[in-house]
Amino acid sequence: MTAPAQAATSAPRRGRWVALLLLAAAAVAAAAAPTWVTARAGTALEGDVVVGASGTQAVPEVVAAAVVLLASAAALGLVGPAGRVAVAAVVAACGALVVAAALAVLRDPAGAAAAAVADRTGVEPTAPDAALTAGPVVATAVGVLVVLLALVLLRAPGDWRARSRRHEAPGGAGAPASGAAAAGGASRGPSTAASGPATAPDDDGRADWDALSRGDDPS
Repeated sequence: MTAPAQAATSAPRRGRWVALLLLAAAAVAAAAAPTWVTARAGTALEGDVVVGASGTQAVPEVVAAAVVLLASAAALGLVGPAGRVAVAAVVAACGALVVAAALAVLRDPAGAAAAAVADRTGVEPTAPDAALTAGPVVATAVGVLVVLLALVLLRAPGDWRARSRRHEAPGGAGAPASGAAAAGGASRGPSTAASGPATAPDDDGRADWDALSRGDDPS
């Protein structure tokens, strides 16, 4: 199989992996958007208030993981075999970060909601009454899927060295042959030109003899 054929074969596979990483980034961002923890806190003016803390408020590192996944998707469209391994390692680290952040919220929902309660009431609560939603569980599952995606990417088949030949000069391989042909034509030119004057004296000699045979003076 020629190099252009290999590039055409591997391009759709690379494109599918880029799309999967973009989908993973969107899934992580979507999992962080809803409310993860609801907390009840007392205030001097409003009494008890209920504050909801989204995943982006409780664990901002989840949003950072989504941004890194977007960058990894862009990088995967350009790298070779070694770069693919590096991208897979970064994707696995992003998935592990999402899992660790979600598990931290599951272990300590009150601590995760403390910052949101402080923003809402202006007072740092000691131990607000907090309740979990399904958000951290969903984020944990998404993080595990991202790690699995990285492992599959690491073992993905195909020639990741393939590059597009779209910008190469057409007929580049035939240029030397054309140059050789031109050189050959140039080398034949002088010999042809030299042969012309070489035959001229013979023609003139025959003309003189013909003139003498007719009784004419060729001089």
